[in-house]
Amino acid sequence: MFTVTFVEPTVIRLAGRLDASSADQAAAEFQKIAGSATLDFKELEYISSAGLGVLFAAQKRLKSAGHALKLVNLNSHLRDVFKFARFDLVFDIE
Repeated sequence: MFTVTFVEPTVIRLAGRLDASSADQAAAEFQKIAGSATLDFKELEYISSAGLGVLFAAQKRLKSAGHALKLVNLNSHLRDVFKFARFDLVFDIE
């Protein structure tokens, strides 16, 4: 199961598994982000290539408007996924 919670207008908490089965839901939720925002990964357990693609599309859309996503609270596995995919060069990760 995957959930997106807007804690504040610019702080979004992701939970569960962001994979092919939840990619459309994630894309719809990320379309609601109009400016720079922080994605809190504390409760996210897993991300697939489909999930990475949704995040990349959101980042690309926001960057073209002068904004960006910052990713926080990634566990060690998720950090490795972002590093191996070289997405650590695309996103500001804390």
